[in-house]
Amino acid sequence: MPFLAADRPSIQAGLLAAIAREHGFPAGTLHANLDLAARIGPAQYALLADHRGRLVGEWLFSAAAFGDDAPDPGSGLLEAFGDELAYLGPLRERLPALRRDVVPAYLEELVVSYPWDEVGVAGFSCVFQQSTASFALARRLKQRHPDLVTVFGGAAFEGVMGPELVRTVECVDLAVSGEADEAFPRLLRALATGDDPAAIPGVISRSGKPAPPAPPLHDLDALPVPDYGEFFERSERLGLADKTGRARVWIPVETARGCWWGARHHCTFCGLNGTTMAFRSKSPDRVLDELAVQTRRWGSFRFAAVDNILDVGYLRTLFPRIVAQGRGYEMFYEVKANLSRDQVGLLARAGVSRIQPGLESLSSRVLALMRKGTTAAQNINLLRWARYHGIGASWNVLWGFPGETPGDYAEQAAIMPHLAHLQPPDAAGPIWLERFSPLFDDAVPGTFRPEASNGYVYPDRVDLAKAAYFFEYDPPDADLAEAYRELGLAVKGWQEAWQGDRRPVLVFWSAPGYLRVYDGRRPGREGTFTFEGPAADVYAACSDRAVKPAVLRERLDLPAETVRRMFEAFQRLGLMFVDGGAGLALALPAVGGR
Repeated sequence: MPFLAADRPSIQAGLLAAIAREHGFPAGTLHANLDLAARIGPAQYALLADHRGRLVGEWLFSAAAFGDDAPDPGSGLLEAFGDELAYLGPLRERLPALRRDVVPAYLEELVVSYPWDEVGVAGFSCVFQQSTASFALARRLKQRHPDLVTVFGGAAFEGVMGPELVRTVECVDLAVSGEADEAFPRLLRALATGDDPAAIPGVISRSGKPAPPAPPLHDLDALPVPDYGEFFERSERLGLADKTGRARVWIPVETARGCWWGARHHCTFCGLNGTTMAFRSKSPDRVLDELAVQTRRWGSFRFAAVDNILDVGYLRTLFPRIVAQGRGYEMFYEVKANLSRDQVGLLARAGVSRIQPGLESLSSRVLALMRKGTTAAQNINLLRWARYHGIGASWNVLWGFPGETPGDYAEQAAIMPHLAHLQPPDAAGPIWLERFSPLFDDAVPGTFRPEASNGYVYPDRVDLAKAAYFFEYDPPDADLAEAYRELGLAVKGWQEAWQGDRRPVLVFWSAPGYLRVYDGRRPGREGTFTFEGPAADVYAACSDRAVKPAVLRERLDLPAETVRRMFEAFQRLGLMFVDGGAGLALALPAVGGR
């Protein structure tokens, strides 16, 4: 259901349908989000689907989901948060009409145009702002087909959220908390035989006791290949795409689950993997087979990995094989930022053209508060080699961590103008306090509360302290607020530097004892630096990664104090970043890359 993005299929629906068929149950998928995108226009739908702030999408379907019990029959949410929704442009003014007229007509069309009388079980996957749309359709289906069983799952039903929603939303018959690969077919079998599905681990029923989450699946190779046929057929039938456009679709692929870093040091702000942190990955053979199968099926060589983090073992196994086989895949992955120059180059050669490295900050001190396990120098270095190899990097700057100081953000704002040649962050702002995150678990009662727009979505009978995923917390003091504002301005300036026809550059050429840097980071202030002797060798030696003076003392036979003074000189020129005493050249090699 909405508001899943309409430009790619749902891996949840495609996988569970394939699993059901493997167990002998006829199953199909329904990408009903496409019907709404066709009704209101793909561009306007994308604005709502990409939104991750106030619960606008949930509010749009709240009245249809809860009827007279909906807490905001008018436009209270729009009045309360109107300034925050300015990014929607003209669509903001259309929201009341969408809620009043378009949503009911859309739901009615779904009910009458699909052969629901042939369906025994309707399953709904609820992740980001999909819950009330799912409730709204399930409510209508239960009214017209009382014997239909509704089953809900996804991140919105993990932990205490699942039992609370099952208890308070009448159209929800059953839910699965945690991974459903084994629980879902067992649930279907129980319904077919008349057994009690509430006895299955992970299944939540209104009459049964709250069940523990389903145990994580360990053998990912045993999973079938997700089926995306209905997505492509429906998208083409609705005029959102045609068969010639299939090659442009980024096909979701899952090569791993959980987070190997989070299992050791859970990042303080992260609420992902609430009950499924244990890391597991598919074998390289299985990944290669699945990529080949999906390419042959749909004609697209583009794959978006839904993994929370890249399996570093693939750097030794999977990606070298893709390079050796000369495949033409283009891929997206979420990665940890401590990748080396050679590793980033390998990803590029294997076809990884987009990454989400989870940088979050350019302050080593703040990164330590986050428990990210990386340094600011590593983050900047990842941006360097991604730019060098032509890999797009999607990342954000976050603030709002206990223990931070104004200086942590002043230092980041000061370095950003010197990074104009690297890809800027997509956004900068405060952390979202997420359920299941260490910050949430450790928060003092009374200092946080459910994110305010929940109150405009859910009826009073729903305990938002149990049902909400996002929470608000007490604001920082005024000194930090000013530091955040300055950092936000620095990020905006960096973003603007990338909006022109020519992007900023900073490159160098080097030979033993001689180095030249071209600085094209600021239009109208371009220039060239030339360094000779030890200074040239020191700068070149700090190009691959950040290096400490003690290392260069041995490598170049230079006194450590001399190296430190060179670092300071390069830093004053904006050509080097010094982090914990280690120097990192900011310029990229002028030769090579792409």
